[in-house]
Order: sequence, then structure tokens, then C-alpha cells
Amino acid sequence: MRITSTELASTSDTKLRDGSPGLPRAFARISRKPGDGHITVELLAPGCERAHQVQANDADDLWSMAECLQAHLDGHKGTNSEIDEVYRELQRFAD
Repeated sequence: MRITSTELASTSDTKLRDGSPGLPRAFARISRKPGDGHITVELLAPGCERAHQVQANDADDLWSMAECLQAHLDGHKGTNSEIDEVYRELQRFAD
């Protein structure tokens, strides 16, 4: 079995009147077509939709995308452990 896509959602900054979490502020979709040398990362947020192509076999490119993706989802520049968590998700799609 091979995973071809996954979706990530940020946590919510807001709470609903009943105290439950509101909607996530941002989403991301990570995908890779079989045989393609690139991983596609789509960043989705109100007023902001972008797609990035990441070299699947380039650890530096994956780390750079992990930094960007973590900041997009969390709303702040993260620590190495926070970025590493996202990096591991991207590695699922690497060679």
C-alpha cells in the first residue's frame, strides 16, 4: 500500500459559544502522483491558496517546506521539534 495524499488542519484560535473549538484557520494537502519526482503541497486558508512543488529526494527542500508549512498551520515560526513533526509527514511522500 502507498499513501498518495494526506490533509492537515491547523488548530483553531477561536472557540464557539459552547466552548468547543471553532474551525481551523488553515489547511494543507500533501500529495504525490506515482512516478512523479515532486511532492505537491497546497496551502489553503481564507484568501490564500498556494501550491508548492517540493523535490521528493532533497532533504533540504523538504525541511524548507516543513518550516513554511508549520508556520502556515500554526501561525508562528515553530521550534525544531514542531518543524520536525511536519517534516516527518512530508517524508512519507519522499523517495
